[in-house]
Amino acid sequence: MKETLILSINPGSTSTKFALFNNTTCILEKTIRHSIDEISVYPTIIDQFDFRKTLIIEELKNENVKFESIKYVIGRGGITHPLESGIYEVNEAMLAHLRSGEYGQHASNLGGVIANDIAKWLGDAKAYIADPVVTDELDDIARISGHPAFVRKTIFHALNQKAIAREHAKAVNRPYEELRLIVAHLGGGISVGAHKNGRIVDVNNALDGEGPFSPERSGTLPAGQLIDICFSGKYTKEKIKKMVNGEGGFVAYLGTNDGKSVKERAAAGDQECQFYQNAMGYQIAKIIGEMATVLDGRVDGVLFTGGVAYNAALLEYIRPKVDFIAPVYIYAGEDELKALAMNVSLMIQGKLTPKIYK
Repeated sequence: MKETLILSINPGSTSTKFALFNNTTCILEKTIRHSIDEISVYPTIIDQFDFRKTLIIEELKNENVKFESIKYVIGRGGITHPLESGIYEVNEAMLAHLRSGEYGQHASNLGGVIANDIAKWLGDAKAYIADPVVTDELDDIARISGHPAFVRKTIFHALNQKAIAREHAKAVNRPYEELRLIVAHLGGGISVGAHKNGRIVDVNNALDGEGPFSPERSGTLPAGQLIDICFSGKYTKEKIKKMVNGEGGFVAYLGTNDGKSVKERAAAGDQECQFYQNAMGYQIAKIIGEMATVLDGRVDGVLFTGGVAYNAALLEYIRPKVDFIAPVYIYAGEDELKALAMNVSLMIQGKLTPKIYK
């Protein structure tokens, strides 16, 4: 019997990661780094499509992969219109939105496009995305901002949050669809979601200025002061956007987006690093408290994931502020490639049904 392989693809801003899985067992994993010089020759992100796709195929050839065994190709979901959680077969409507960047430009837009082209090249494979960053399962009441000109939107780490929630459900031997969880993804951006019976009913917009500050994002800023800065004449629109995403958080306070460096400096006695690391933890704890109210105080677990969750000192600062809510579990790191393969595996088992992008 021929083996059936899953190819997972995760394009990042300066790297393309991919892996081959037999079910959810990884048999090959690669990270291709892209220098600024390589990337800068392409006017837009989507223009990098053929360059990155070719590199993936070349690497697979170098590893003597049996291409006829690859039956599923799944890419990281990009910025499309808001979607329900789940796995989606790539279609022309999705490709049009990913290519145009109509809803936003991000390296993840390449995921579905590359997956689709490689699946066609293989000839006997299908292409998918799963739990994209625009996954939207918000309760309607959670969309209200306070003014009808503003609507709360979701851009967050849906793929990893869902994967960790399912992993935890398996660990405690309960269906994910029966659990009430708070999942905090701690990375370059921070998202904290309220998972209620299989749906993320509320979550902060981790990209666009909401929630805790992070190593490179400002999170929620005082609205009045932000308005004053916007009309001060001192900053361009692009500069203010950078303040919100890219040059906020640790970058603004400490001059670095390297959470590991801040952790090490704090541990070595740097009082400034210790203070701002604690301040970030304080804000994370506050939003966990908010999400506990969304779940009516009935919470089965508070889960921490993402690269910054390796910071034991930060987690020990947060823990006593939140462990009265529910038991705390730490799933440090993230494995988006495995999370993508897991969605395909669940589909193959009939536990997930592929949805249609419209």
